[in-house]
Amino acid sequence: MLKPTTVRKFILSALGLWPMILPTFGATAAVEPTPPPAATAAAELTTRDAVILGVVEGVTEFLPISSTGHLIIASHFLGLESEQPLTGKGGGTLWYKKPSAKNPAGVPLTLKLAADTYNVVIQFGAIGAVALLYWAQLRAMARGLRGRDPAGRRLLIVIMIAFVPAAVIGLLAHDWIDTHLFSVPAVIVAQVAGAALMLYAEAWRKQRTLAPKPELALTVGQAARIGLLQCVAMWPGTSRSMMTIVGGYFSGLDPRRSAEFSFLLGFVTLSAATLFKSYKSGAAMIEVFGWSHVILGAVVAAVTAALAVRFLVDWLTRHGLALFAWYRLIVAAVLGGLLAAGFFK
Repeated sequence: MLKPTTVRKFILSALGLWPMILPTFGATAAVEPTPPPAATAAAELTTRDAVILGVVEGVTEFLPISSTGHLIIASHFLGLESEQPLTGKGGGTLWYKKPSAKNPAGVPLTLKLAADTYNVVIQFGAIGAVALLYWAQLRAMARGLRGRDPAGRRLLIVIMIAFVPAAVIGLLAHDWIDTHLFSVPAVIVAQVAGAALMLYAEAWRKQRTLAPKPELALTVGQAARIGLLQCVAMWPGTSRSMMTIVGGYFSGLDPRRSAEFSFLLGFVTLSAATLFKSYKSGAAMIEVFGWSHVILGAVVAAVTAALAVRFLVDWLTRHGLALFAWYRLIVAAVLGGLLAAGFFK
């Protein structure tokens, strides 16, 4: 149970650290002829929008239903998909990537590009929630790195082995994924495929008795396989949490341990992905939305993620994955109906 003082410390830390961290991210945004102040928003993101996106991120990041897919849908409903180039106070173009010899046309900054980055950057809040809830395990891994905790060292090794495939493939395929897979049809396909996999995994688990283990005991090979499964979740709508929990099932972990491994692996993977995205286009996103709503979205994501993590561990221990599989099928059906009706362009 989180103590009120712990929550206050986290929120104050988030508010205090963000202004120091984000200005260093991705100096890719530029203005012609005169840049506006970094804290001035170039486009509208209301407090309501920031809270909604923070809630969606926090609730869905660690539940096996896909945070990316839900954020794509939320951004559409909030009207954050405009491809119209944005301009600064002086009327000059705001650039996502300035014109260069390699790319003479450059890439103008748009509301959609800024919103996509915003949805990734507020993951810092969800990451912070896991750090608070699983501080003991993270501390054990830190001690293991210094040779002071053998169990923590073993956990660190399997976490890093599971992380490497996503790190490599994510770096190589990042731009292609952003260009080709961030769409509602892609989310529908992934929701259905993920639901089928979850129902199969749950049936497989129930045919076997997975005894609770005192720790997250995985071999190097099992960790590598979970890492490869995590790579599939780069397809929006799949769910990183779902793939790693299913991977834990197939590696002999019970639902509770599978979820805990998913959270710890997610802490490392999401930290790397969020820092990378922030470095590439964080400054551009701040040019569009300003500071206050970014901080608000991250704090809301932290609170809701902490609640979602507690719920998921309790639910999986008692009931397994089936509920989330049926939820995914309902989401896919609703989105398919809206797509057929021409709601999504």
